[in-house]
Amino acid sequence: MKLVDGTTVSMPDTAQNQARFPQHGQQQSGIGFPLARLVGVIDLSNGVVMDAAMGPYQGKGTGEHGLFRGLKECFVEGDVMLADGYYCSYFLIADMLKRGVDVLFEQHGARITDFRRGERLGARDHRVSWSKPARPAWMSKEAYRDYPDEIQVREVKVNKKVLVSTLLSPRKTPKAELEKLYWQRWNVELDLRNIKTTLGMEVLSCKTPQMCEKELWVYLLAYNLIRLLMVEAALQAELLPRQLSFKHTLQIWVAWSQRQFLCAADDDTAALLELIAQIE
Repeated sequence: MKLVDGTTVSMPDTAQNQARFPQHGQQQSGIGFPLARLVGVIDLSNGVVMDAAMGPYQGKGTGEHGLFRGLKECFVEGDVMLADGYYCSYFLIADMLKRGVDVLFEQHGARITDFRRGERLGARDHRVSWSKPARPAWMSKEAYRDYPDEIQVREVKVNKKVLVSTLLSPRKTPKAELEKLYWQRWNVELDLRNIKTTLGMEVLSCKTPQMCEKELWVYLLAYNLIRLLMVEAALQAELLPRQLSFKHTLQIWVAWSQRQFLCAADDDTAALLELIAQIE
């Protein structure tokens, strides 16, 4: 199960940063800050960032879909992709199906769902065919021809939301399971908040685009190392990594690294993991 979502990050207002990551178009020149868009692929089970892409906030090929196209190699046969309605597009779903990857998205706001159509699977639950839309401006004619003329998806309504999935069998994946799985998508919002707010990456500090990109990867490396500690602590305590607090782990690690909890000179890793695993 892999989560996908995007966010933004600003940086110092230098000429080099503005040239690579222009400020928001609605801001007047001289009073805004360079703005970059980020898209990440995160493992649902443990919160680890598997890969990420960074680009300008606006311009051709810089939307979340454009950045995500460079991250599709993260997905292999048997995976399930969880994302919000922004990612619910015909071409993205077709790409994932070609890789043997299933998806679960919220329905895109521009698409109308009519449960009177298609094959009824249950109450507000049906299987329907989507026809290939017109070719987008960014796609070549050759690439467009390679897409199937239609794809089969399942649409279900739960708690006033319509979910779209390629998990087509109601026996293998009941409607209630789709609902339960989709609500776990919220973890990606918490993960991005931990990266930006808890670690302090909301505003990058470097004055050139190259160094800003390096700074981003340093933050993601630090984040993944904290997640690794959480996995080790969860295994030792027979818990799930998602049951542990990222902020608590970070605080324990900072204090432990300064030897606030140790009397002996030797590192007591077992004690560190035990402290991290405290969930009450």
